[in-house]
Formats: sequence, C-alpha cells, structure tokens
Amino acid sequence: MTSHRPYLLRALYAWIADNGMTPHLLVDATCAGVRVPAHTIKDGKVVLNIADRAVAHLDMGNDAVAFTARFGGVSQAVIVPVAAVLAIYARETGQGMALPEDASTAEPDAGAEAASADGLPPDDGGDGPPAPKRGAHLRIVK
Repeated sequence: MTSHRPYLLRALYAWIADNGMTPHLLVDATCAGVRVPAHTIKDGKVVLNIADRAVAHLDMGNDAVAFTARFGGVSQAVIVPVAAVLAIYARETGQGMALPEDASTAEPDAGAEAASADGLPPDDGGDGPPAPKRGAHLRIVK
C-alpha cells in the first residue's frame, strides 16, 4: 500500500487553513533529501511556516513537500521529503498531529528478525527462566 503520511499532511493542512490558523511543519533536517537554508536548522530540526501568505508554489505531493519561501529577504526553494516531516500543527493553538511512522518504513520487530529457523526466538543467555506472562486483569463480578 502507499504511504498514508502525505494524505494526513494534506488533510491536516486543509483543516488548519480552513480554521484561519497558520500551518507549520516540524521537519527532521538530518533526513536525506531535505533542502532548507542551513541557518534555519536548530538541533537537527527546522520549523517551517507553510501558510499560503508565507510560501509560493506549494506542492504537497506523495513524495515531498516543495515550495518557495523568503528567508532573510531572499527567495529560496525548499524541499522536504514526506518521511522527514515529524509533525504538522497550527502555530496559534499548537493543535495538529505528530505523524506516525509508516509500517513500510518502520524498523522490523527485533524478535521477528532474530527468530531462528525453527521459529523460536533466540536464547538471550539469561540464567533464569523467562518471566511468567500475566493473565487477564479483568474479572467477571456477579
């Protein structure tokens, strides 16, 4: 299946803009393909105002968010791969969403990857027996 992230981005952008708020993106600037002015990056992240009045030629595609914006009075092209977007929110209220990781890009479960050919998880080298599994914590009361 295709990624759900670009669809969430477009929907939340529309919701924020329709309510008269200013949409901002929180971007992981260390991801491959991110093209933003270096002076805007702080601690490996950058916050971008993507309101209609702040950008030109906004394109929220399935692979990247691209637009032109002015930084210090100089117009610059900005490209942010959708995978690098950490969150979208309204500046005025902080309402928005931290984007969930795609199942296709999420790291595989370490236990599933490390399972042996017989389907059993590898021995962790611990000396004691494995911790007992807890039963259900709900009970029927009559």
